[in-house]
Amino acid sequence: MATTFADQLRSLPDEALGALIQLRPDLVVPVPADISALAVRAQSRNSVARCLDGLDEFTLLVLDAARLSRAADTALTSVDAILALTEGVPGEDTRVAIDRLRVRFLLHGPPEALQIVGAVDEVTSPYPAGLGRPADYLDAQAAALCADRAKLRRTVLAAPPGARAVLDRLAAGPPIGALNRDSVAEPVKWLVEQHVLVPVSEAGRAPRPDGDLVELPREVGMLLRRDTGPLGVLRPVAPVPDGPSRDPQAADSAGAGQTMEAVRATEAILEALAVEPAALLRTGGLGVRDLKRLARAAGIDEAGAALLIETAYAAGLLGESEAAPARATTPAQDVFLPTGAYDLWRATGVAHRWAALARSWLTMTRQPGLVGRRDERDRPVNALAPDAERAGAPQARREALGTLADLEPGAAPTVDDLLGLLSWQSPRRARGREAAHRDAYSGAALLGVTGLGALTSYARLLLADGETDGGDPLGVHPEDAHADAVRALDRLLPAPVDHVLVQADLTVVVPGPPEPELAAELDVLAEPESAGGASVFRVTPASMRRALDVGYQAADLHELFRRRSRTPVPQTLTYLIDDAARRHGGLRSGSAGSYLRSDDEALLAEVAGDKRLTTLDLRRIAPTVLVSPRPVARLLGALREAGYAPVAEDAGGATVLTRPKARRAPTRSARAPETTGPVLIGPRLAGVVEQLRRGDIATRAARRAPVTVRAAHGHAVPGLTAVQQHTQAMAVLQQAVRDKARVWVGYVDSHGATLSRLVRPVSLSAGYLRAEDERGESLHTFALHRITAAVTEE
Repeated sequence: MATTFADQLRSLPDEALGALIQLRPDLVVPVPADISALAVRAQSRNSVARCLDGLDEFTLLVLDAARLSRAADTALTSVDAILALTEGVPGEDTRVAIDRLRVRFLLHGPPEALQIVGAVDEVTSPYPAGLGRPADYLDAQAAALCADRAKLRRTVLAAPPGARAVLDRLAAGPPIGALNRDSVAEPVKWLVEQHVLVPVSEAGRAPRPDGDLVELPREVGMLLRRDTGPLGVLRPVAPVPDGPSRDPQAADSAGAGQTMEAVRATEAILEALAVEPAALLRTGGLGVRDLKRLARAAGIDEAGAALLIETAYAAGLLGESEAAPARATTPAQDVFLPTGAYDLWRATGVAHRWAALARSWLTMTRQPGLVGRRDERDRPVNALAPDAERAGAPQARREALGTLADLEPGAAPTVDDLLGLLSWQSPRRARGREAAHRDAYSGAALLGVTGLGALTSYARLLLADGETDGGDPLGVHPEDAHADAVRALDRLLPAPVDHVLVQADLTVVVPGPPEPELAAELDVLAEPESAGGASVFRVTPASMRRALDVGYQAADLHELFRRRSRTPVPQTLTYLIDDAARRHGGLRSGSAGSYLRSDDEALLAEVAGDKRLTTLDLRRIAPTVLVSPRPVARLLGALREAGYAPVAEDAGGATVLTRPKARRAPTRSARAPETTGPVLIGPRLAGVVEQLRRGDIATRAARRAPVTVRAAHGHAVPGLTAVQQHTQAMAVLQQAVRDKARVWVGYVDSHGATLSRLVRPVSLSAGYLRAEDERGESLHTFALHRITAAVTEE
């Protein structure tokens, strides 16, 4: 009969041992040397606490029942004793919870003598189910009162209303209350005098006469819980959230629309940073003014802008870069700019762009909901600041979305109902994470992970693809891990369009998401006015000059609008293009500092006399040439602000066409997804179990090996034992081959570890010993120079 924890683990079949490893994967990270090491790890504080974190409310209360029902002398309990404390619920539910604890080895032993792993008491509350310690442990007079059940009931019934309110509060748990001797309340004083409450010095310490706390004895608490049961209200099944049910297709459509909005707003924020980079604060992060500016540029609130900025940074689309100082004496300052990866991201489809953002949001260790709040030093938390870092944020998002994923498709419960369900599913883990879970739900709504409050179908695929593929024993994904989610979202989004609708008022309507090539053309040709399912742009004289500056000719612009527009090109647009092209290039500039020349002498005279250009210090050096000491760029900028349309030329007089260079921060990779370790299923799980079995056999074999073999390995042995010579070992092996006898062989493996094995030699030749291992039914080969000893089995 198994007598130790390790023996019970050792006696498990491979399927049960594998189930334990699956339920508690931290036990094999790294893989222990043998079952004894596994047993030690399974009883450690960290492993037990991690296991308890994944248990639901009812299972934890059943574990509390096991703690409450332990016998004082043996510290053992039984299934019947636990059932007696949970009589208010079906016995089958309680037995299922007990089995759940036993398969995790938090409870072990036979049903009539269950033992609780010692670390459970160390990592849980000292008051199981919110009940105090027994009266005989706290105070002799309280114990005498509790021993007389009738007197105890009369005392409780005679309690004044204020005292009864105190009792009801302490009976609900925890059973500890504050006691101040200088200003003790009359109800508490009455209860202490009647020995219903016991003064204690500190929770978990022995009582003292001048204690500063009071504790409600366990027997009194159980009496007060006569209506709800000793453990309080028991909920063996999860609460069902009460909320509306949406049509899954409607939820998908609403979520798809929100994904387009999230992608558009992210792009608008990054474009605004490309035009005007935001300075990196000395304490880290983005300033409040810059956040407000970016929120206005994207047309969303500041909380949404903070979320998208944090997500873009986690996806590697946003980074820091050193800005050139305005003056030589000014130190350089870091600024936030889009990275090179942003250009690649922008060239992909909307579904791929959304998947990159959603994947980074799920795995980033940032909590955007903290932005704008105050830290412990009463300072505001800025976007991208170190104060918003939270290591548990990815797990909180997975938990929150996993709760929605477990519901029926289309279920849209309120956030409070979801938080209540999370609190039942894992109360230890949910405690203190309410803010993180609320941020997860609000972020999911903003990014389009949820639609109309329900989890979308493509988001379910995204969450499912985040798990390791169970069909591959190596856990390798040959394709894009989120291709299914991208394809599902693509089917919901409107198809990208390659055409526009040009209106008579020079507005350009794009009836859908534009193709990347069309979007790049519109960035040059028109100014954006509104975004959404149908984007609206406007053609202006400034946008036409910009198009001509980057290399378009008038004929190119006429052809482009004729090819892209599904409506006739209005005559006003044709005139605008021709007028801009006619004026474009009428002035040419060079460096002298810089010069300005034109064949139109009247135009040069107009420029020279323009008072808006006096800062350029223009000076006529020929009827058709003006010069300025200012740089060419400043000369061109001032002329364009004044309404002229100059172009630059090189030393040979050829036109220099320039496109504004987009500034980018150094490309940075997105944060690697947070992993919880390999998923142990299939061949991988079987390999771990086999490794544990082999290590256990090797360890026990080493302990049972003869003294000579252990001495050859340098192990401490009783008495004086001579180490066997190599020739003697070879003689023993040769005789064993002839007699077909079993021998103990000590050897050093390829890793330098000393091992021993009981084998039956088959042959001894060519520098190798070949022998059968009857336990493993396998044939082993030993290099003779690695054999340290050989002893015939006694």
